[in-house]
Formats: sequence, C-alpha cells, structure tokens
Amino acid sequence: MKLSKRILEIQPSATISISAKAKAMKAEGKPVLSFSVGEPDFNSPECASKAAIEAIQRGESHYTLNSGIIELRKEVCNYYKRRFGLEYAPDEVLVAPGAKPLLYEALQMFVDPGDEVLLFSPAWVSYVEQIHLAGGKEAIVDTLKTDLIPTKEAIEAVLSDKTVGMIINSPSNPTGAIYGEETLKMIADIARERDLWIIFDEIYERLAYAPANHINILSVAPDLRDKTILVNGASKAYAMTGWRIGYALGPKALIAKMNTLQTHLTSNASSIAQWAAWGAVKDADPDVEKMREAFEERRSVILGLIRDMPYVKVRDPEGAFYVFIDVRESPIPDDMEFCEKLLEEKYVAAVPGTAFFAPGFVRFSYACSMENIREGMGRLKEFLSSL
Repeated sequence: MKLSKRILEIQPSATISISAKAKAMKAEGKPVLSFSVGEPDFNSPECASKAAIEAIQRGESHYTLNSGIIELRKEVCNYYKRRFGLEYAPDEVLVAPGAKPLLYEALQMFVDPGDEVLLFSPAWVSYVEQIHLAGGKEAIVDTLKTDLIPTKEAIEAVLSDKTVGMIINSPSNPTGAIYGEETLKMIADIARERDLWIIFDEIYERLAYAPANHINILSVAPDLRDKTILVNGASKAYAMTGWRIGYALGPKALIAKMNTLQTHLTSNASSIAQWAAWGAVKDADPDVEKMREAFEERRSVILGLIRDMPYVKVRDPEGAFYVFIDVRESPIPDDMEFCEKLLEEKYVAAVPGTAFFAPGFVRFSYACSMENIREGMGRLKEFLSSL
C-alpha cells in the first residue's frame, strides 16, 4: 500500500512520545516521575467549571458558529483590550480546539511550497513539522550562542529571497526566555523592511517572573497589525489543557481565511469547552495569579537544586514552566542517550533538546508538585554523580 511522502516524512511529537513511554512504564509498576509534558497540575478554575455546568444545563450541546460562540470572542477582545490595550472586534477572533490547529491554519494560509519561515531555536517541536506540512522550509535563527535571545546579525544571516514570514514564541517553549522590548522592536523592523508576516505565539504570556515582563509585539509595533496573527488559548494560563480551547486574533480578512480552512478541518471547538473558556477569561485572573506564584516558587526550588549538580548548566527561565539544561559537558553529551538512560536507570522522564533544534540540552517541566520536583531532581543528581 502506498503512503504519501508527506506522512512518511513527518516526525512524531517528541514530548508526546516521551510522555507515552513514561506512562507505559508507570503502568508496569515502575516509579516513573515525568517532567516531559507542559501541562499545569492545577485544576481548572471554579468559574470555568461553573460556566461549563451551566451551559450543559441550558442544553448548549450543539454545533456553534465555526468561528466560536460570540460570547467567548467578545470576552477575548475585552481581555486583549485590558491587558495589552489592543482593539479587536469579534470577527477578528477565531476559536479552535486548541492553539495547534490555529498555528496549522495560519501556516497553511501563509506558506506556499518552497517558502522559508524564520524559526528562533530552540523552537517548539510542532512548528517545523507544520511548516513542512505546508510545503515550506524552516530558516533557523540559532540563539544558543546569544543567551537565547536573537540578534539582528543572526536573523539577517538566514534571510533569503524565499523568506516570507516568522514564528515568534515568547515566553518560549522550551527555554522560558522572554523577548524584551528592544528585541521585539528589532524583529519588527526586519519584518517591516522585508514585508514579512508574523505569527506571535504567546500561549505562556500569563506566566512571567519578575523582573521579566511579557510584551506583545503589537504593543511596540502597532503598524504591523495587518500582517500579524496572535495565537493564545486557555490551556496554559487557566490549567485547561483538556478542554482544548485556543484563539487567534488578526485582521478580519486573514481570520476569515483561517476560518474557512477550519470549516474543512475541525469545524467548531466543543460548545461546552467554549463556555468554560468564557468563564475563565472573564473571571479567573485571581486563579491565574495564584498559579503563577506557585510556578515561581517551584522555579526557584528547581533552579537551586540543579545548580548543586555536577556537569550541567542552566539559564534562569523568565517565563513558562520549563528549565532547559545544558548537558554538553557531562559524560553523556548526547541528549537523546542522556534522556534514555535517565528514564531507564532513574525513572525520570525529560525531553531531549534535539527535538527543539538544541542538541546537548534537556528540557524539564516544573509543572508538577514540589514533592516530585525534589524527588526527581534528587534522582537526576544521583544519575549525574554516578557518571
């Protein structure tokens, strides 16, 4: 049976693969601790659950508008107005079953075969595969040598006549790096000069730790609004990963094109989940801040524990809930082998940096209990000390 070249070339998600292996080992009775998945361990906010229950009781169990219920889209507009001072109308918002479909739809809208898209590495695993699915090619801007922040020189070095746009992820998965105002202005200048579109993935924007501060690119470059798609969602900010709700904001004409594609891809997101997200976006700010403070405390603990270990280095993450550890000076500098042995010998699951265009690094998520952090980092230290 013949399979398409497209499906044969696509690579599975490393984070999901590692997580599946860890879950299988745990089901066998092994004492596995997983630091592989970017999923908050908090419950969804009560206001989200209440809104979902009330929606069920009202019988809101049918198809909605493909673009999402108007109540949620209005609330997303209100959120962006009060948080960033950005003005959007409901017909400039598209709701989808997660942020991933929105990224896919945006890339399918923007990219033709042979087009090149700027990616700032280390970069999230699904960006490159989605670019490939659109027939495009990644142009990698390596930030490992510049403290995880791109420079103008590094960007210009990979630009070509085939470059059509860029994906910016701040705060970053996997590094937790946040792009400051000057960096975003520099990137905006290049986008302006080269007439590039921008996908600005800010799914972790509520998880920033002082003195760092998340900045939306349109706050520093409002003139780029007509060529920018903002991608956000309920998963990370509100601990609502299983509800599967993402939203994109952009110019009406572009959002309409993405919406058309979505009619043939997923149709509308779950009606009940949309109402839950409406409740969260409207009323869950206090819950978000409590969760952010808890992550900040865990961040401090995990960094302290890692810095007491041999062979490894780590940069303070400014946002999200990941630490990106440099293992290149360890006796096992190969990150794939490092993660395999760590899981097999100490039952600790982490994601190899190769998946993010960063060989020699390993990503650990601290979106888990303090108890698991202390136990898992203890096992990691034992592993390193035994090498």
